[in-house]
Amino acid sequence: MDIRKISIVGTGTFGVMYGRFFGERLPAGSVRFVADENLIETCKKTSITCNGVPCRFTFIPFGTDDPADLVIFAMRFGELDDVIRRIGSQVGKNTVILSLINGITSQERLSRVFGNDRVLLCTVQGSDVSRTGNTITYTGMGTLNIGTQDGLPSDFIKALTAFFDSTGFPYHFSTDMKKSLWERLVFNTGICQAVAVYETNYEGIKREGEPRQIMIQAMQEAVQVGQAEGISLDGRTISDWLTFIDGLDGISISSMRRDLRAGRPTEVELFAGTIRTLAKKHGISTPINDFLYDKIKEMEHS
Repeated sequence: MDIRKISIVGTGTFGVMYGRFFGERLPAGSVRFVADENLIETCKKTSITCNGVPCRFTFIPFGTDDPADLVIFAMRFGELDDVIRRIGSQVGKNTVILSLINGITSQERLSRVFGNDRVLLCTVQGSDVSRTGNTITYTGMGTLNIGTQDGLPSDFIKALTAFFDSTGFPYHFSTDMKKSLWERLVFNTGICQAVAVYETNYEGIKREGEPRQIMIQAMQEAVQVGQAEGISLDGRTISDWLTFIDGLDGISISSMRRDLRAGRPTEVELFAGTIRTLAKKHGISTPINDFLYDKIKEMEHS
């Protein structure tokens, strides 16, 4: 089970960053972006740059019967169901699947269709990648935390780690990926929503003030809900994220704020929506996430 051919869905920050990384290390045509034909035509006319270098990606349309050894889902969550219906020709019996989509639910949906073994869990840790228009920039790729549903090695994870080792890709194998996914959810629930609601940048939540306090309180509620779900989160989860946040480039903004600026639906259902739903199951009050959820929904329709 060797990984030699990669298909990526989504030309966002992580899709482009990883596409460029692997494209520079594999033979031409080994990394393909899968998209509908209209998007392919748009991408052909639009120059995407990554750290100042134009990206010359290979695109193939959905339905191309050429299974990949690794499929990376790197698009928006709202597109997932449609992509699942159309991506089957890219998934063979030995295809490894990774989802870089925010939240904790995309892997569950993919597993129901393609099976638990091949759908590996992952989160991006420590990357400062950002996007302005069609320009992707980063100083550090960070590390991709990866693991299996049950925390045990499998043929699929062994194939992926062997591939990562051969390309020098930065990763860490975790035996508790559910915790890693929740830690990322805590982070996004705080920073993405606070930056969006207060229409600020990262500098606005790095300094003391209402946006930072709301961010922290939203994260605290997420930790409480995660604990009720049996995830071993605590106060250090938040303090570690605050240390990371304080090192971010202050002029950057969250993807949720970019969505609101562009008039696109946000991923609020993945953040406050998830926390609120699970909180109700456990009888937990989440006034801060209720506030953020309602405000973001209002901003989406304004």
